[in-house]
Amino acid sequence: MGQIAELEQRIANAFARIAAEVEALEAAATPSPATPDDSGDVARLQTALDEERMAHAQLAERLKMLREQDAKSQSALTAGITTLTKQLDAQGLDVQRLSGTVAQLREELRRLREAAEQGMADPQLINRAMQAELEALRATRAAETTEMAEIIAALTPILDTEEARAHA
Repeated sequence: MGQIAELEQRIANAFARIAAEVEALEAAATPSPATPDDSGDVARLQTALDEERMAHAQLAERLKMLREQDAKSQSALTAGITTLTKQLDAQGLDVQRLSGTVAQLREELRRLREAAEQGMADPQLINRAMQAELEALRATRAAETTEMAEIIAALTPILDTEEARAHA
């Protein structure tokens, strides 16, 4: 954005110089006996005006390119934020699932421990505890899978860039 402000300032300065030269031309255009120096001044001023117009056109084009680059950068950042938000949501769901499974596992283990203290080996309690443990393992694996997918998604552009450099 600093470059845009600098270019706008340069354009404003160029317009000020052009205005000053135009005023000088208008003052020189007042009826007076023509002298050989007047035609040289007009030609010099015309050349200066043409140069300023060319500089203005170049600055305007550069400003247009900078604005386009800025728009592209903003869209890329917006896409990155969207991707990160989706990843964060997926991780949040995995954490919720894992927390629920761990709570269920704790409860089943507490019941199993109580049954063991009373000397009762209830096969249903053991089965539920094992199911809760399996569900915890599945939730952990799902969270790890999500994390690996995020890592792969982050590395893919880097690897593509490196591969393009290697082939260039």
